[in-house]
Amino acid sequence: MQRVTALLIAAVIFFPVNGFSQTRRRTTTRSGRSAAAPKASEIQRDGATRVADQIKILTRFIYLLGGVAKGLEGVDDAARRNEASPAILEQAKKNKETVRTSIQSVREGLDKLEIDFRTTPELQRYYIKLAGVAAGASSAEDQAGANQFDKAGRTLLEVVNHLTDVLLEMR
Repeated sequence: MQRVTALLIAAVIFFPVNGFSQTRRRTTTRSGRSAAAPKASEIQRDGATRVADQIKILTRFIYLLGGVAKGLEGVDDAARRNEASPAILEQAKKNKETVRTSIQSVREGLDKLEIDFRTTPELQRYYIKLAGVAAGASSAEDQAGANQFDKAGRTLLEVVNHLTDVLLEMR
């Protein structure tokens, strides 16, 4: 008898009790309306993330452009005084082309952002605020083409301000 009692106590202790619990799990169903709302907010969040990414790209680029523009101005001044070697002038020419290509790449990214906002129904209400950022980058591209790198950087700062306003609107 003691063995049976000990065996029963051991069985209760060592065997899981959840075997006696409810085995069927209950699930809740979502309505179609609530499923559509997160999708729209997710699209809006994605749009805000893309605007923030463009701000990060532009601010990093403007920071780097400041140093490069100052160096290029120094080389141009030295060239006017006939103090620059041909190797330095050639390197400056390559650097100028790199800056122009980079500004063109930034403009293309902003063009794509504008198109995405214009063609996505959930983002169209923000397109009005966003419109013109690619044109600003295009102006900076033209200024860089005319060797006005400092002015191009200032124009790109205005684009960053414009993007920041859009991001604030999207909050």
